[in-house]
Amino acid sequence: MSKKIAIIGTGAVGGHVGAYMTRAGHDVTLVDMWPAHVEAMRRDGLTLRGLTEPENFTVKNIKALHLTDLHDMQYAEPFDIAFVSTKSYDTVWATQLISNYLAPGGFVASLQNGINEERIASVVGWGRTIGCIASKISVDLEAPGHIQRHVSLGGKEHTVFIVGEPHGRITPRIKQVRDLLAHADSADVTDNLWGQRWSKLVVNCMRNPVAAATGRGGNDNDRDPHTRMLALGLAAEAITVGIAHGYQLGKIYGMAASDVQAACNGDKQALERCEAIMFESVAKRSDGQRPSMGQDMAKKRRTEIAFLNGLVVEKATELGMTAPLNQGIVEVVQNIERGRIEASPKAVAHLKV
Repeated sequence: MSKKIAIIGTGAVGGHVGAYMTRAGHDVTLVDMWPAHVEAMRRDGLTLRGLTEPENFTVKNIKALHLTDLHDMQYAEPFDIAFVSTKSYDTVWATQLISNYLAPGGFVASLQNGINEERIASVVGWGRTIGCIASKISVDLEAPGHIQRHVSLGGKEHTVFIVGEPHGRITPRIKQVRDLLAHADSADVTDNLWGQRWSKLVVNCMRNPVAAATGRGGNDNDRDPHTRMLALGLAAEAITVGIAHGYQLGKIYGMAASDVQAACNGDKQALERCEAIMFESVAKRSDGQRPSMGQDMAKKRRTEIAFLNGLVVEKATELGMTAPLNQGIVEVVQNIERGRIEASPKAVAHLKV
């Protein structure tokens, strides 16, 4: 029997995977807090745009619900799988909301930036919590019912979705979630959820706040020597903190973690290797690409800075360490959010590796 799936928070990532799953014939319900987006999906379906022709399509048979409509699900069959794909700061209430409509054996998957599994488990328990990591996907909810992807499909070159259990075992349910996500792009399972989570956090910490603070897209920031080095510096600090906490890290945006650290400690060969990979990424994405925190800043939405770079600072403090670049970028982004300064390259000019 097919599983009944809910996605709570169907913006860029949630809407993207929900459209692919729906097109593949799965029973998917998309729940969102933006009324105009829900109405557009109901009326016109969900339109996806990408860099290649097969990525450009519209799914008409979208099941879309307003948050208030979820109350009526008490009369329907409960959900077997619920993906929480909200911003980190909305995790707890979103999990509480959908927990009332889970089947007895149902579980919740975090499909988010940041590390939110503990927040989800605080509501439904660790036995009903798994993690899903989406990397190098770069999607943007450009208008109600319209999602744009700015980078190439991962395919064999890069695994976009990684699914894992908090306890590390490879279980049938994470294989099932992997297969669902594989409709959208390359997917796999891991026995190292926490190491993979922290590795993705490092990427978010090096790319998201720089876009938010400068007001520029990813390509412009990578072409600029100062912001390119700042991104590596933010990553190096986060890598050091993660290793100190015992996480087994993988590649960081295609770069070896040791190369990122060495590049920021004056190793010119390591820096050349890192920059070559960053420039290769520039060539594979459109100049319109803007990391999600940059999108939030442009739309005057609350950012996740406290849950990304702020988490690095918190975890450093726990061990008596410091992360001055991450602390500095948190302050810059929060000052821009509060209207004290404007987003521009000048806002980060004082942050140096």
